Amino acid sequence: MMMFLFLPLQGAIRIFMGIVVLTMKASVIEMFLIFLVTGIHSNKEITKKIKRPKITVPQINCDVKAGKIINPEFMAKCPAGCQDPKYHVYGTDVYASYSSVCGAAVHSGVLDNSGGKILVRKVAGQPGYKGSYSNGVQSLSLPRWRESFIVSEGKPKKGVTYPSALTYSSSKSPAAKAGKCSHLWSATTYTSSQNSSSANPGIQRQDSSGAAFQRPAAMDVSLDTSYACKSPKVLLLFPGFVPKEELSTQPLEPVSQGDPSCRVDLSFVIDGSSSIGKRRFRIQKQFLVDIAQALDIGPAGPLMGVVQYGDNPATQFNLKTHMNSRDVKAAIEKMTPRGGLSNVGRALSFVTKNFFSKASGNRGGAPNVAVVMVDGWPTDKVEEASRLARESGINIFFITIESAIEKEKQYVTEPNFANKAVCRTNGFYSLNVQSWFSLHKTLQPLVKRVCDSNRLACSKTCFNSADIGFVIDGSSSVGTSNFRTLLQFVANVSKEFEISDTDTRIGAVQYTYEQRLEFGFDQYSSKPDILNAIKRVGYWSGGTSTGAAINYALEQLFKKSKPNKRKLMVLITDGRSYDDVRIPAMAAHQKGVITYAIGVAWAAQDELEVIATHPARDHSFFVDEFDNLYKSVPRIIQNICTEFNSQPRN
Repeated sequence: MMMFLFLPLQGAIRIFMGIVVLTMKASVIEMFLIFLVTGIHSNKEITKKIKRPKITVPQINCDVKAGKIINPEFMAKCPAGCQDPKYHVYGTDVYASYSSVCGAAVHSGVLDNSGGKILVRKVAGQPGYKGSYSNGVQSLSLPRWRESFIVSEGKPKKGVTYPSALTYSSSKSPAAKAGKCSHLWSATTYTSSQNSSSANPGIQRQDSSGAAFQRPAAMDVSLDTSYACKSPKVLLLFPGFVPKEELSTQPLEPVSQGDPSCRVDLSFVIDGSSSIGKRRFRIQKQFLVDIAQALDIGPAGPLMGVVQYGDNPATQFNLKTHMNSRDVKAAIEKMTPRGGLSNVGRALSFVTKNFFSKASGNRGGAPNVAVVMVDGWPTDKVEEASRLARESGINIFFITIESAIEKEKQYVTEPNFANKAVCRTNGFYSLNVQSWFSLHKTLQPLVKRVCDSNRLACSKTCFNSADIGFVIDGSSSVGTSNFRTLLQFVANVSKEFEISDTDTRIGAVQYTYEQRLEFGFDQYSSKPDILNAIKRVGYWSGGTSTGAAINYALEQLFKKSKPNKRKLMVLITDGRSYDDVRIPAMAAHQKGVITYAIGVAWAAQDELEVIATHPARDHSFFVDEFDNLYKSVPRIIQNICTEFNSQPRN
């Protein structure tokens, strides 16, 4: 009986236990579902946070150079005002690491002058960097530099982490400059070892702000904040540290050799008269500073000096005083106005006589350019002084600011003074500015013009722009002694000219019945070589066929003359020709050869006048004996130059 009662009870217990187990399973499942949902929600929140990381972009100043930042790629934020010329930039598109980072960003067009975020990437050094003017910034040329960088828009690349604090190569970081002293790590030793990282993974320590720094295990580090704040030579040795030896493979100050495409010797003749006032004088100085920056001054490019005028002119600094734009700028900023009248004519005479001399740094092969700045109008006459300047090979530009209005023209000493002064009256050499406050607008047009050597017409003078062919009588009537005197005459004329392969060139033909080319235009390119070649000419002896000699010179000498050269033939004879000279002389005139005929002793005057270019009185000369030939040299040179300078100036 009891056994029968126990069996139903045992079944009930089993049923009860099953219900309990099922209930527990349901609770476990319920809890698992709750944890699962909560975990998914948490993961979503974490994912959201990961997807939207907060990027801290470090701020840098306009004067920070890329070479001072060790990081190979970084983002930075530039302030406004980095377009200022004092923040030097070297190169175009790819910049030398000696450049201002923010200045390069403005030059490249990534930023405007209001500043903003940029992305900088270091690249290899270049063998040369080309300067250019872009977005209000004049970058300079540089022969070479050890490291370069490229600037792009401040958009982070996907998957790339950029440093929130930049690593500098010395303590002259923005923080140090501002006098902010934080706990800086200073290294006492630095050992490179392949096994150091495995032996010791490194030590971490927090600074006062709680940020963790990690140093290499092989570096013995001590914390010395007082020394770091006082010493300008402490290095911040963070990961990526570059030893000082690697940072000093070149001089710290790169020296630009100048823009070789603008090799001119330039004088600014500026107004320091009482009429200009201090404010306008400051504007004039700033204009000169901007010009100096835009030109990229250097020994292989343009050189610049300044003459200031008032009552009397004075050189502020000459062509050889300063060899880069930075030093020129510093010299300009020190200038003060002289006061007095606006004696521009006197200033031009001073420039012609004193400024463009070898002692003042004139290089000879570079075009001479004078840019005259006038407030209103000159108080003296400029025409004669300008003519002498042009004849000396000076290209005169005039910038007239706030010229005389109608009611003021009665006070102008010399009407139309600018056209009487400039190299040519075609508008290329004249700039009229309505107001001093718009003077800056002429900067780029002026720089472009002074650097255009092909259009600097006044660089060509009567002394440096001709091919001169001497046609020398070597007939029997001359004799050996007189022939040497004749050759001395040829040398005396040649000495007066600037001789080179790009300036005046000399050639010579000797004739009797026959003709001989002694030397051509392209054979000798210096004055000493020409004079030695003249001495070596041997006396031939024979008859006198002057007409045939002219034809020979046209074919063998002047046919090889350069198109841009004036062709001058100087023929010397001591008698009447055995052949006709009319047709050969006419051929020479038609081919543009200006012929000077010099007769000695028994030479026929009528023949000399036929040979000579019209008017014959300016191109034919006669002396009674060979010993008097030297007396005709000054007049021949004067006539050559007078004819050259009488060419139209339009």
